[in-house]
Formats: sequence, structure tokens, C-alpha cells
Amino acid sequence: MTVDHHSEEPRNREREARLATGIQDLLLGETPTLTRLDLVEQSGVDLATAVTLWRLLGFPQVADDVVAFTSADADALRQSAALMHLGVVSVDSQAALVRTLARSFARLAEWQVRLLAELRRENDATDEQHLALIDEVLPQIEAFQDYVWRRHLSSATASLMSGDPASDAAGPESGEQLAIGFVDIVGYTSQSRKLDEHELVTWIEGFESAVTEAVLDRGGQVIKTIGDEVLFVADSPRDAAEIALVLAERGQDEDDAFPSVRAGIAFGDVVRRLGDVLGPTVNVASRLTSVARPGTVVADHGVHDALCTDHGPDETRADDLKLRRIPNVSVKGYGRIDCWVVRRRKS
Repeated sequence: MTVDHHSEEPRNREREARLATGIQDLLLGETPTLTRLDLVEQSGVDLATAVTLWRLLGFPQVADDVVAFTSADADALRQSAALMHLGVVSVDSQAALVRTLARSFARLAEWQVRLLAELRRENDATDEQHLALIDEVLPQIEAFQDYVWRRHLSSATASLMSGDPASDAAGPESGEQLAIGFVDIVGYTSQSRKLDEHELVTWIEGFESAVTEAVLDRGGQVIKTIGDEVLFVADSPRDAAEIALVLAERGQDEDDAFPSVRAGIAFGDVVRRLGDVLGPTVNVASRLTSVARPGTVVADHGVHDALCTDHGPDETRADDLKLRRIPNVSVKGYGRIDCWVVRRRKS
């Protein structure tokens, strides 16, 4: 019997559309019943503010008469207005806060949906079974996300409260001195071409996991991953150097699956803002990563001056480390600067 694949395609598309609608209703908690104008009326928030928030969140824009919203959307708008009214979120910081939340949750949501789709394929589940699985798993994911958020909130609060009171008074976007590090995979482009989608994802996830472990083991914090590169911070140049050296050494070990990397580290004034770090120190660390050769760590004068007590013309020492000067390196945006290759001293 011959199967007409062309006649099957419309039915498959209809089935997928029904499944997508069912999943959407399940995730939203209810079927959308409100237009944008209904949303504005129920929330008490003006249309311009509602449209701005929706855009900042990265959600698709819809016409005023399209049914696309639920009562939860109206509640969210009311809560946003209440936070501003209480002074918890100022008008100036609202946009940045919403964008940060949107970026973080969009990335998390994409990963979770891909995970559920992969689970469906592996188990050859029916649509009904897939919906039932989501219905069972969703509350657990939601509870776990809330737990992780509260733990990070607690950790950040403890760190802030134990800091310099003068710095606290300056606000959440005030400057402080931090060590900044970038770790970059060597030959990422050529290597990634040899891998299929699954292999590439596994490779990158392994890299990110190993870097995160090394950073956390030494009291640092991963700020973000940018494809084949990780940005981290540490309280001291010594910690940053140790993190970078451990990773560089792993990349040079032929028996270790960790890829070959290079790193740049810098120490100086940094501005923290909504989970990110900004300022010249961050820029210099990034530039130095491109200067570093495979398997090496390159540091700026801030790291050098903080670590070294035994100064020579071209090589200085710091406990079990040695720093070899590279003079007059051309760095984009900063002209020619001196920097140092950081290595361990041989016993």
C-alpha cells in the first residue's frame, strides 16, 4: 500500500498546532481570553506602559484586538506598577531590570523546551502523554527555580552586607575593585565545524561546567558565557590567576577532554550592574585574552602590581608564580601597554 506523504503533511501540521496550543495553555495556566485593550483595562496600567513592558520582555507584539493574554498578564502589570509605587523599582531602573529578567528566562525557557522535546522523542510519547508529562514536571521545575533564586538572593545579600558600608551606601551600581578573567577556547571555529549539533552542545556544556567548577572552587563567580568564552570575577588577583592557570593546564593535558584554552586577567575598578560587570578593567581582560597564546595566561599591570614583590626588569616573582613581561603589546582601544605572562615557578 502506497502512503501519500503529501496528504499526511497537513494533518501533521494540524496535530503539531493543536499540541503547541495545548502546551501553551498548560504553561500559561489558562487559555488566553484577553486582548491588549482588555489587559490594560483589567490591570489599570496605561497602554503605553503595557506595550513598553511587553517589548522589554522580548515578547512578540500583537494588535490591540488579538486575543493573546491571560489574567496572569494583568496581574504582572499590576505588580510592576505596585513595585514602582513602593519605590522598590524606580522608573529609571525598571527597563534594565525587565530586560535582564527577560534575557535570563528566555535562555532558560529555550533550554527547557528543547529538553522536553528531546524527552518526547526518546520515549516516543503520544501527545496526551507529553502533555501529562509537562503537567507533572512543571510544578517541580517552578519550585526548583524559586529555590535556586532564593539561594542566590541569600548569597548576594550576605556578600553585600559583609562589604564596605560606604560602598553599600553608594548603591547597587557602585564601583569596586575586582579581578576579571576571560577564558577562551582555542580553535573553536575549526573544531565546531567537525561536530554535529549534539556533539557541539555536549562539548560546550562540558567546557562551561568545568570552568564553572574551577571558578566556584576558588570563591569566584561566573558572570556569563559568550559562546566559546567565559567571563568570571574573583575577589583577588591571586584567585583569578589560579583559576586561569588551572584551566590552561587542563587544556594542555592530552589525557584530559577539556579543550585547549587561553586566558586574560586584569585587576582594577569594576562596576557591577544587574549581574554583569562593566568598565575598562573588563575590557582590558577581554583584549588580553586575544593576546595570549594557547595554554597561557596573560595579566595586566593591576594583577602584576598586586601579586609581585620581587621586581626585575623583565621577570617578577609572586610566591609560586612568575610573571614574564611582554612590553609594548598593542591592544585595541588602549594603544600599547605592558602585560605579563603568568606561569607557575618550577620547584
